Amino acid sequence: MEKLVRGLRHFQTDYFSKHQDLFQQLSLGQHPRVLFITCSDSRIDPNLITDADPGELFVIRNAGNIIPPYGATNGGEGAAIEYAVQALGIKDIIVCGHSHCGAMKGLLKLDKLEEEMPLVYEWLKEAEATRRLVKENYSNLTGEDLLSITIAENVLTQIENLRTYPVIHSKLRQGKLHLSAWVYHIENGKVFAYDAVRHEYVAPSSPLEPLDPEELLPNSIGHPASWLSPEQAHRIYRGSYHHQTLKS
Repeated sequence: MEKLVRGLRHFQTDYFSKHQDLFQQLSLGQHPRVLFITCSDSRIDPNLITDADPGELFVIRNAGNIIPPYGATNGGEGAAIEYAVQALGIKDIIVCGHSHCGAMKGLLKLDKLEEEMPLVYEWLKEAEATRRLVKENYSNLTGEDLLSITIAENVLTQIENLRTYPVIHSKLRQGKLHLSAWVYHIENGKVFAYDAVRHEYVAPSSPLEPLDPEELLPNSIGHPASWLSPEQAHRIYRGSYHHQTLKS
């Protein structure tokens, strides 16, 4: 706690004093550019990894970066989404998972959580679509490979869930909203974005700039455009309508 108090003092005497004009503008209202949905994990800092200033990101965080389908619960996620899109006029939504996700580890062992952490158990049941997809399509994987594909698939599942919200469905239809699926790697600081054309996670690029193949991070088996194996990349929603989701 002492460290936090010292941090508050440092913020007030250093950062705030140097950016008083910015905070004066923020006091008049918020105009974030992006809705950033990510995990509650303490190792994830949306503003840090995107180098965003205060006021640029509208953030939703929960265990596993889960967005229940519209009408499934009365949680705050739906209200925050609706407010971000309708009231704030946000035009970009990012769902960002991360490596070594404890929530996804729990999802893979869901039956063991019910007695020890019943609230966590109930929450992770909202990711049942991810759990079943992984169980039925990746039965050959174990350990870290299974966890990596679960993290990747879960982000795509949440993108699909977002499309069930009327306000998002309408804006997508009008071409006024864009959805992105990211995975952040804690160990090396890399972020990978799902590419609906390549059907895999690759290094993100600006919408105004072509993707440079030389900037892609090869994985351990030499696949040039993905942190997943070629087999995993091939499997991720290839041929499904989901590809159109991220093109919208």
